[in-house]
Amino acid sequence: MLNHIVLMGRLTRDPELRHTGNGTSVASFSLAVDRDYKGQSGEKETDFVDIVAWRSTADFVNKFFTKGRMAVVEGRLQLRDWKDKDGNNRRSAEVVAEHVYFGDSKRSESDTPSASGDFREIPEDEEGELPF
Repeated sequence: MLNHIVLMGRLTRDPELRHTGNGTSVASFSLAVDRDYKGQSGEKETDFVDIVAWRSTADFVNKFFTKGRMAVVEGRLQLRDWKDKDGNNRRSAEVVAEHVYFGDSKRSESDTPSASGDFREIPEDEEGELPF
């Protein structure tokens, strides 16, 4: 059997970090994932996928991701059956994240080289032989 899913999309809200009774971190967030095709209206359709991350992955997501940030989530699909407050049977689908990666680069001005260049000459005594 195989239950493996990879999604790339933008967070629709900031992650919500909680802790279980024994202190385990759990983060919930949602990804907006565009479909590869356009619908009848001529516009791309978007799926909104609920994601749950546990332990260190939850802490990582909470620390580095915010609404609008592009993320790549690798994990598994999980279906849960539950009863709502009126006693009706309900089913929810969510992705349990095993790995979360940055889907974009967040560069600040300090990360970009200046117009004058950040190069320096290497003195001859520091030059070594090339490895090829």
